[in-house]
Amino acid sequence: MKETILLGHGSGGKLSHELIKNLFVKYFDNAILKQQTDAALLQLNRTKIAFTTDSYVIDPVFFPGGNIGKLAVCGTVNDISVSGAKPLYISAAFIIEEGFPLTDLEKIVSAMADEAKKAGVLIVTGDTKVVSKGQCDKVFINTAGIGVHEEKYCEIGLGVKIKTGDKIIINGSIADHGMAIMAVRNFGNFEADIKSDCASLNGLIQKILNTGSRINFMRDATRGGMATVLCELAEQLKLGVEIEEFRVPVNENVRGMCELLGFDPFYVANEGKVILVVHPDDAELVLETMKLHELGKDASIIGEIVEAHPSKAILNTGIGGKRIIDMLAGEQLPRIC
Repeated sequence: MKETILLGHGSGGKLSHELIKNLFVKYFDNAILKQQTDAALLQLNRTKIAFTTDSYVIDPVFFPGGNIGKLAVCGTVNDISVSGAKPLYISAAFIIEEGFPLTDLEKIVSAMADEAKKAGVLIVTGDTKVVSKGQCDKVFINTAGIGVHEEKYCEIGLGVKIKTGDKIIINGSIADHGMAIMAVRNFGNFEADIKSDCASLNGLIQKILNTGSRINFMRDATRGGMATVLCELAEQLKLGVEIEEFRVPVNENVRGMCELLGFDPFYVANEGKVILVVHPDDAELVLETMKLHELGKDASIIGEIVEAHPSKAILNTGIGGKRIIDMLAGEQLPRIC
């Protein structure tokens, strides 16, 4: 493990995984934490609970398609939802830099309220701290979320039912969020026509679950992008993952921005994308259901689980070749969420 913390430790890639494994899991060791799902799966008396927490330090705090407040609600709702639970309650804690404009804070809080209402969750508790100028960059937000599980969905986040032949589906184009942020950082007011995909996915996910389809796994592709989810999946299953490059939706403006700045869209963060692993007999029904929802209209079956190359994710490229999808080694986009 590195002797000092690097930006890469927050990337969601290899350094993040090493830090979690060698430090946090080592000292906080327990059976629940070892599952390392997006939300902890808890049992309180007869009720099954999903519980998650996250911190948001994005720069800039306002971006095309949202702001840090909307992002905080969406990120928490999504971590609960991809575990197969129904999100209900959120906490919100603010660390605010002295001198931050009150009008900007009001815009952030208003956006949080609007998104919470849209997602059907309540913000029920919180905390506020103010630090001296220079001790924090504008505003940081920490959230925690609680949701309830139905018994039949409790294993979705664990992926224990995944089998070879299962289809891999994503609900739309990748890398929108990361490239929206990078466009603002690199080009300021330049009109790039790229917006963050920041959205609460619980409505879409509930419609998918209501079909009765065999959903064997869900994960939202945030830090580290789609590639990180696929690598984690292959490593966890000890099976192979195969992705067809031409089936992965990428907005042309996003693709152009990635090429301009030298990024691979597979590794760029998303804030409104869910990756599902679905029984092959149910894949078309899931796809049709997703396409009827605003957040799934560009959904695509992008690959499947295979016996070949166990523990590896492979991309079948558009030119007929193959390449290994590896986990992000360093920090591609710091402070992206």
